[in-house]
Amino acid sequence: MTLALPTPSAPLRIGTRGSPLALAQARETRARLMAAFALREDAFEIVAIRTTGDRVQDRPLKEIGGKGLFTREIEEALAAGAIDIAVHSMKDMPTHQPAGLVIDCLLPREDVRDGFVAPRAAALGDLEPGSIVGTSSLRRRAQLLYRHPLLKVVEFRGNVQTRLRKLEEGVAHCTFLAMAGLNRLGMTQLARSALDPGEMLPAVAQGAIGIERRTDDCRAAGLLAAIHDRDTGIRLTAERAMLAGLDGSCQTPIAGLAVLEDGDVWLRGEVLRPDGSEAVADEGRAPPADAAALGAELARRLLARVPEGFFAVPA
Repeated sequence: MTLALPTPSAPLRIGTRGSPLALAQARETRARLMAAFALREDAFEIVAIRTTGDRVQDRPLKEIGGKGLFTREIEEALAAGAIDIAVHSMKDMPTHQPAGLVIDCLLPREDVRDGFVAPRAAALGDLEPGSIVGTSSLRRRAQLLYRHPLLKVVEFRGNVQTRLRKLEEGVAHCTFLAMAGLNRLGMTQLARSALDPGEMLPAVAQGAIGIERRTDDCRAAGLLAAIHDRDTGIRLTAERAMLAGLDGSCQTPIAGLAVLEDGDVWLRGEVLRPDGSEAVADEGRAPPADAAALGAELARRLLARVPEGFFAVPA
């Protein structure tokens, strides 16, 4: 069967959030499809969709619904046929897609590390006791308080530009931004340093872009198959299986990273109490074909080691 390619008169509509980073990810997707099929830019239309997570900036994510806040409206547009594919940061994605939708295309993964951004300090270790760290991530908050209990952590939501403005206003002494996002925005220089995963294990799927489509859209399936990165797919299969096994959400501090090493998948995972008072970590290896089973097994081992009430937020 001949694949029907998009044209200027019938463009492929790419749905995305409207932030500068989300738009950069949509443009990267477009560029890869253009290169794969020798298409012009006008064969695509980028459709920016404002999500609940973008609209509500004055409350922590855990108070307004969790990860789906950055995807719900986009997935509704995809299911309704208003867009043809949807571009997502995979670390924002719940582990289960709505019926009729699937993510089976992942772009090559970017830098997975967290970047340390501060006007004056060059590295996390340079901060004085009592320094204020701004972050909206429960994972980063718990990791920081576990390893650096003398720091103070405050809520710090917004896109890259908003967080930089808050730093300039003195709301916090430093913050953390994913190196992947800074690289994609051409703003790598903003990070004073990048934290090795051994010091701060990243969020599950950090640095990965996923493309969602309708399960019955054969044209989109054919187009996206040409730009899917197999290695990223294997790594995220392990990480997201672990996340699913832990029932992870924005209310649960979980970190995880899979890499391909010596022909195997090496998966590391960490769960923390929300107040950073305790952390449990484990790791495992398996052949790529067993990536999902590896993630599920690591989740079981981590859960077996945490006491009842481990994830409860202190009153």
